[in-house]
Amino acid sequence: MQTLHIGPYDHEGPVLEEMHNSFIPKKSLTMTGRHHEIYLSDPRRTAPGKLRTILRQPVAADKDGGVSRQ
Repeated sequence: MQTLHIGPYDHEGPVLEEMHNSFIPKKSLTMTGRHHEIYLSDPRRTAPGKLRTILRQPVAADKDGGVSRQ
């Protein structure tokens, strides 16, 4: 599972919390590893409010069924 975060790096926490504690459980998914981040913007050239980061969390379908997703 992934999402695009636009904004300062220190504002990523609430996005990850929402992903981990709300969105993933609601979709009947289980986290299968540590999240990681892909930085798309150069912080030396981009205003903090315009930084773009992909936040990724490896997941798999719960035992109850569904297709495994990574």
